[in-house]
Amino acid sequence: MKNITSVFLLSSLAMITSCTTMKTTENNSTEMPVPDAKMMNNPFMVKSTLQYQAPEFNKIKDEHFIPAFQYGIKVKLAEIEQIANSKATPTFENTVLALENSGEVLSRAQLVFYNLTGSNTNPELQKIEEEYAPIFAALSDKIYLNDKIYQKIKGLKTSDLDSESKRMVELYRTNFEIAGANLSATSKEKVKKINEELATLSTQYSTKLLDARKNGALLISDVKELDGLTADEIAAAAADAKAAGQSGRYLLSLLNTTQQPLLQNLKNRATREKLFKASWYRAEKGNADDTRSILEKQAKLRMEKAHILGKKSFAEWKLQDQMAKNPENAMNLLARLATPAVETAKRESDDIQALIDKQKGGFKVEPWDWNFYAEQVRKEKYDLDENQIKPYFEVKTVLEKGVFYAAEKFYGITFKERKDLPVYHPDVVAYEVFDRDGKSLAIYYLDFYTRDNKNGGAWMSNFVEQSHLRDQKPVIVNVFNYQKPAKGKPSLISYNDVTTMFHEFGHTLHGLFADQKYVSISGTNVPRDFVEFPSQINEFFALEPSVLKNYALHYQTKKPMPQALVDKIKKAGAFNQGYSTTELVSAATIDMNWHSVTAASQFKPTLEFEKSVLAKYGFNLKEVPPRYHSPYFAHIWGGGYSAGYYAYMWSDMLNADAWDWISTHGGMTRENGDRFRKYILSVGNSVDLNQAFKDFTGRTPDLNPLLKNKGFIK
Repeated sequence: MKNITSVFLLSSLAMITSCTTMKTTENNSTEMPVPDAKMMNNPFMVKSTLQYQAPEFNKIKDEHFIPAFQYGIKVKLAEIEQIANSKATPTFENTVLALENSGEVLSRAQLVFYNLTGSNTNPELQKIEEEYAPIFAALSDKIYLNDKIYQKIKGLKTSDLDSESKRMVELYRTNFEIAGANLSATSKEKVKKINEELATLSTQYSTKLLDARKNGALLISDVKELDGLTADEIAAAAADAKAAGQSGRYLLSLLNTTQQPLLQNLKNRATREKLFKASWYRAEKGNADDTRSILEKQAKLRMEKAHILGKKSFAEWKLQDQMAKNPENAMNLLARLATPAVETAKRESDDIQALIDKQKGGFKVEPWDWNFYAEQVRKEKYDLDENQIKPYFEVKTVLEKGVFYAAEKFYGITFKERKDLPVYHPDVVAYEVFDRDGKSLAIYYLDFYTRDNKNGGAWMSNFVEQSHLRDQKPVIVNVFNYQKPAKGKPSLISYNDVTTMFHEFGHTLHGLFADQKYVSISGTNVPRDFVEFPSQINEFFALEPSVLKNYALHYQTKKPMPQALVDKIKKAGAFNQGYSTTELVSAATIDMNWHSVTAASQFKPTLEFEKSVLAKYGFNLKEVPPRYHSPYFAHIWGGGYSAGYYAYMWSDMLNADAWDWISTHGGMTRENGDRFRKYILSVGNSVDLNQAFKDFTGRTPDLNPLLKNKGFIK
């Protein structure tokens, strides 16, 4: 996923302490802050001297963030006041461009801070994050609810502007209106209060969920309960337990999702049940880690905010600038996927139950059984064993000989590891990226392994965003949660992990090829339901014959994967698609329903609300739970995907249709790569994205290629 963090998140400004003096600017009564001597030594005060302003992690300390935030907020506010109170005739330069260029120090500090709180947090950073969430929300309101600035933007003439600048005026005006700039003063105050509260609640939710994930890990005393796991997996569990102060035992950490990867191999049904339930109930135990009261408050406040802003529901408010435009279009797509997905999942469930009965199991399939028996069904149907596959997928080989190799073939870019750049954790590696003409393009970091101070899942973020105006090239990070191997052991991953790596690198390509003047419309700063398109289409390269042959190498023999095994993987491509699609669509439906409530009376307690939604939309297979249960649905309560989880399916429709076009026009050629870069990856949000898709394919998106890929239609 693309990690979406607003650069303008700020409100109770009275608590800002003195790290500056003030200086009145020429021809303006607004006083600009002047940094004191201590602040001048803060690493965020100036651009990093490293290549492309890559963060100087060797200099950045936790204690630098608060002073940088305090000073940065003061400067940002002064700049906003200058724009609002200027007596000069409003122009693009003194209004929109001035807004775009404001808050440089604050932005620099925030980009690093929010990457660290996601990937390498600690109690001090968590405390700062919670403290500043309402402050940042309020700063955003001081900008987007400022009537003086809004009126100036509304009145701007754009006839003489270039296309990117016209787009900036259009988007800024839209963003002001969506935020509520045209509300009454009383209504604006209500929105401000709600925004502060929501920012605080979102941060509290994320902190609780991180603790729930850590504290919910399953501790095993008897190694016999781990029958089915490999020796390396058991060794890793022992190492994790030792690190947690439980020497001699085994710790099975939780990932962000409902299902856990180890469930497909654990032979002990009781252990499977315990691991599944540890995952499912992690954040609803009635203890300090319980997230339910927080998310219920968030849902109600979001509805109240939408009502103030003149919309029936939060989803209606949220989707107005997305490709889907409204909740009805999003739900229509989900419904068109849900019906064949559930029907297929029922057939898959029957196959699994038949196998259990054949083995005289004596029980009905439960959620904790699905992956274990689905793996056996897959072996039976396709003679495909995940443990046969993993030895061919060593992390760094997949990255360099797979992900990088595909990018070189399709786009002409190359990579060089950089061991001289400081990193925020010893596990992080860095590369320099070179364009097709050999010129340096970007810096790229990867953080592969799970930690108990890292958020679950996988994502892409920017440390520095591309901008011709600012002479900035992209500095990007991909974060994963692969299980770290025991010391001296190879880092082997599943095929699903392989596709995750290709997926996140698709986001990276979107950022690498950004070619905009302005940060606000650069790279991945696009609607939610478009941002997953470049990442999902990149997954197709994982099975491209020339690419797979290059990276699927046995970690010991270095021999390529036998063609017979490759054929099995391809034949099994549509296997379990009913299950995987149902768990995704059901999660998206839960999200959309939480945010489509139009009256407070429609809300119910978390578990009851979710249960009623699943029943209403026909998700009645208890053995196929949603990918995310409401209490740990981080995307929508702690991330930027509220009323937006459907975006994965919307983008999947785009990527399947676009890949269909690529496949019928020569496949993996440089010509096709250059075309995709030109029309999709390099345009950012500088053009209408529905038109961009049509420019690439020559048609509007069609759902049928996606349905065919999933095996739902012939």
